[in-house]
Amino acid sequence: MKRRVLSVLLTVAMVLTMSACGLKEPEVPATETKEEVSEAKEEAPKAEVKEEAPAETAVEPEVTLVYAEVNPLDTIVGQTATKFKETVEELSGGKIVIDIQASGVLGSENDVLDTMLGGGGTIDMSRISAFALTSYGGEKSKLLSLPYTFVNREHFWNFATSDLADEFLLEPHENGSGVRGLFYGEEGFRHFFTVNEISGMEDLAGMKLRVSNDPVMNGLVESLGASPTVVSFGELYSALQTGVVDGAEQPIANYKSNAFPEVAPNLILDGHTLGAIQVIITDEAWDSLTEEQQNILVEAGKVASEFNRQISEQAENEVLEQLKADGVKVIEVSDVSAWQDAVKDVVAENIKGQEELYQQIVDMQ
Repeated sequence: MKRRVLSVLLTVAMVLTMSACGLKEPEVPATETKEEVSEAKEEAPKAEVKEEAPAETAVEPEVTLVYAEVNPLDTIVGQTATKFKETVEELSGGKIVIDIQASGVLGSENDVLDTMLGGGGTIDMSRISAFALTSYGGEKSKLLSLPYTFVNREHFWNFATSDLADEFLLEPHENGSGVRGLFYGEEGFRHFFTVNEISGMEDLAGMKLRVSNDPVMNGLVESLGASPTVVSFGELYSALQTGVVDGAEQPIANYKSNAFPEVAPNLILDGHTLGAIQVIITDEAWDSLTEEQQNILVEAGKVASEFNRQISEQAENEVLEQLKADGVKVIEVSDVSAWQDAVKDVVAENIKGQEELYQQIVDMQ
């Protein structure tokens, strides 16, 4: 009996001690049922899965045409080439690509023409000077390069936008040369520049002046009392630097872009010819195109030609002012009548058999 009372007293004392110390009986969490777990999973928000937009498929070109340009892209003709390229690729949705190879990497104009006329498809298109075709049977094109034919730019554009211009563009195709013209442009009037100082036409006498292999330019230089010297355009800078030639002639923008003022800082503004240009394409490349593709090239040619017309004179004037600021000696020619008299036999010789056609061009002024 005493032992039972003692045991009860000890138990009561332990309970009172735990309460006094603030101790609690540990809580045991209730076990979740399978149904509760399943419901919890259904109620949990699902992670959002983002669907990636399909990547745009690049347009694969159907046609790539290699375009040769002897001058840098910052020249008037280089900018015209770029405008043509951009327009073709825009109108075709990227299916026709124009691959411009500028700065003469594919050779001089004559080198390019030899390659194009020889076939094989390594060069499809090129910008050439109108007179470059004279050595390849371009009798009509020769008329555009005769000295003092065009009195101003407006005179040239009257021709370039006439029905007669299309006749000239198709001449090489019709005579079997294997190329055809797409559109016209111009790069400004061409002027002589020299290593040594000059003050007028008479100072050119006895000089070795660079020419391409062109009968009209040869005759022009000879009529001024100078010696025509054939030098590749790519070698002209070094030829001026080393004294192989004493001077040459180029449009103003090309003169500056090719760094000729560094070795020949004297420019006389005689304006003997307007730098008429054609963009040509081989018959082989043309015939490989669909009618739709051909129409795109024609339409882009119109855009590029108009672009050329808009930028040429302004670009030339800006370059001329820069040349003067850089110290180039620029000689103005207020009266070209003496120059015209000196070259009149060259004109007469080269219009034989085409006098009436030439007169039509002259009358467009």
